[in-house]
Amino acid sequence: MRRMNPTETKETTEPTEATTSTVVKDEGDATSEAQALDAGTEDAETEDALTEDADETPRASSGIAAAAAAVVAAGLGVVALSGTWVGKVAAERQTLIGQIKTSQGGTPAQQIAAVYGDAWHTTALVNGVFALLALIVGVAVLAVPQKAGWVRAFAVAGVALGVLGMIVSAGMYFDLLLSLPTTGS
Repeated sequence: MRRMNPTETKETTEPTEATTSTVVKDEGDATSEAQALDAGTEDAETEDALTEDADETPRASSGIAAAAAAVVAAGLGVVALSGTWVGKVAAERQTLIGQIKTSQGGTPAQQIAAVYGDAWHTTALVNGVFALLALIVGVAVLAVPQKAGWVRAFAVAGVALGVLGMIVSAGMYFDLLLSLPTTGS
């Protein structure tokens, strides 16, 4: 091992940026200085590219699916309250079945129940299914954290309309809102 004089300085074998730029300036070579600047620029560009890739990789979803589901939940809730084409067709089918059953005879109460009551209950069931779907989709959207306030608003509207649709459908099905007409006899 070599001993150092008090006048000697310690030499390092690792070049640092300060030494490199000093050496380039001491040499006075314009080409070397330009190459050093280009190397620094390439390093910065590479670092920027890596940073952009890193930013894009864990990118969160844009929330389009949740937004669409929230709008669907609200739409299903409105449909559950207003009725659907499917409910209308099912009710008409039930009316036809009731007419066929009672065409051979039956009391007026049986005819009312078969022709009108079953169709009324079928409409209530179909509307109840749509209300339940609105409720499920709305709750699912609310379970996922959202960034946009309007998405949560639509999901809450879907849940509220779904609950209201379930109440109305249950009232229709169990004849709480309107009872079937009765005969005088």
